[in-house]
Amino acid sequence: MASAAEGDVGTATEPTRVLQWGFQELSLNNLATSLGASEQALRLIISIFLGYPLALFYRHYLFYKDSYLIHLFHTFTGLSIAYFNFGNQMYHSLLCVILQFLILRLMGRTITAVLTTFCFQMAYLLAGYYWTATGNYDIKWTMPHCVLTLKLIGLAVDYFDGGKDQSSLSSEQQKYAIRGIPSLLEVAGFSYFYGAFLVGPQFSMNHYMKLVHRKLTDKPGEIPSSTIPALKRLSLGLIYLVGYVFLSPHIPENYLLTEDYENRRFWFRCMYMLIWGKFVLYKYVTCWLVTEGVCILTGLGFNDFDENGKAKWDACANMKVWLFETTPRFTGTIASFNINTNAWVARYFFKRLKFLGNKELSQGLSLLFLALWHGLHSGYLICFQMEFLIVIVERQAASLIRDSPTLSNLASITVLQPFYYLVQQTIHWLFMGYSMTAFCLFTWDKWFKVYKSIYFLGHVFFLSLLFILPYLHKAIVPRKEKLKKME
Repeated sequence: MASAAEGDVGTATEPTRVLQWGFQELSLNNLATSLGASEQALRLIISIFLGYPLALFYRHYLFYKDSYLIHLFHTFTGLSIAYFNFGNQMYHSLLCVILQFLILRLMGRTITAVLTTFCFQMAYLLAGYYWTATGNYDIKWTMPHCVLTLKLIGLAVDYFDGGKDQSSLSSEQQKYAIRGIPSLLEVAGFSYFYGAFLVGPQFSMNHYMKLVHRKLTDKPGEIPSSTIPALKRLSLGLIYLVGYVFLSPHIPENYLLTEDYENRRFWFRCMYMLIWGKFVLYKYVTCWLVTEGVCILTGLGFNDFDENGKAKWDACANMKVWLFETTPRFTGTIASFNINTNAWVARYFFKRLKFLGNKELSQGLSLLFLALWHGLHSGYLICFQMEFLIVIVERQAASLIRDSPTLSNLASITVLQPFYYLVQQTIHWLFMGYSMTAFCLFTWDKWFKVYKSIYFLGHVFFLSLLFILPYLHKAIVPRKEKLKKME
């Protein structure tokens, strides 16, 4: 009898074992492994795409509801996304949001509140980087927290501006200044909005409140006609996602650290860096295009109408794709990439340093802030140092060509334009890849090894031009008096 019972139990439990095995096979970890990605990366992608059904729910069930319900929806969904991705570590963001609300209420519209906010939020972020840092790119709670840090600092500055006399503010500051007193629920909804919590984009509290009050629509008081524009950005994001998934196994960044790469010919090492530097940015482009689609679908992407009366949906655009793909200049790539973050730094940091009286110093400090905001690895500092250097040299070169009649005439020859474009693009993406090497490899032992293998080409090239171009400008460009005589 005992053996029969054991046999019955074994027979009964066999389907259970099969089901358990099946669920294990369907786990996110196994699915991520089969796709050649990490579980955290898969959770991130799922969370980003989850914004679309949430946006549809908002459009159909919450658009005409009271504002407090919309704030609750944004807070609950954002916290749920945070828990899905980071578990109990979601408390980091919740703690900073609550403390930021208390800073605003207790310190009011004072410079003390602004400085306290900046120091506390940046210190918390940098401490998070310090305690969680590894030598690789890991998706941790600090990833969305860096987005949140800028949001909360911007909130404090706008709240401070709201207490000033309007005539003392610039037109831009007047646009973003917060006149009312935000509630905790409003601050939480603004911070956890599901379409931007993980990877951005940045937007102001005033812009968010317009969404909640149904002002961000091309049809006043009605659900915005934004489905088609949202699907266009989603489709574009999917194209970049597919391209990245198919190309990533063939152009890995770890290959830069291998002996095989080091033993290749110099021209091959440079070309690999050029191609990899272009391709590695596609993962960022994908995320920003997909989240932009979510923002457009909710109405947050509404940016008034153009001169022809057509609605613009680029208020949350983090990418100018056509410019990104076609520009032959570094400044063009900077203008097309991570637009809202760059706009935030310009609005709340660069322009606030006007009292220094030195534009290049303000720009350098802004890039230093951006480097620290990204993380504590030396690679970030090297990347933004290269950006600063390249932009200065590019401006010098443009000035030289513009001011020299000979070079201007040479540059305007139509038949040579394709050749010029090819040369510019080659230089552009080679040294963009050079800069991204430090950004993506993080630690000095890794990026130093790669830079050494190509003889620090980027630093040598641009530092040489930095000193040579001013002398060329004096030698080639005639003085104004001579130029007038020539005319």
